[in-house]
Amino acid sequence: MGSITIRKVDDATKAWLKKRAGAAGRSVEAELRHLIAEERARDQADALAADPPRRPGEGFGAYLFRLSRPGADLDFERDDTPHDGIDL
Repeated sequence: MGSITIRKVDDATKAWLKKRAGAAGRSVEAELRHLIAEERARDQADALAADPPRRPGEGFGAYLFRLSRPGADLDFERDDTPHDGIDL
């Protein structure tokens, strides 16, 4: 396993962390591991919510179409400026 060192933690944050760890019956180090694991789990849950699994009986093409959210990110205006065409 790797190690992480965090420097320059202000005294108020350190006191808060120590109090929180004590209330949970953990060391400060164990509390930090717990907080990181919670945030990672929340991040993974958000990722799953963003890309939902295939629905039963849903074809692969329909699934990809649903994931692509067609038109959801079209935030530009059409440019109707006349042009000379394409010179091939």
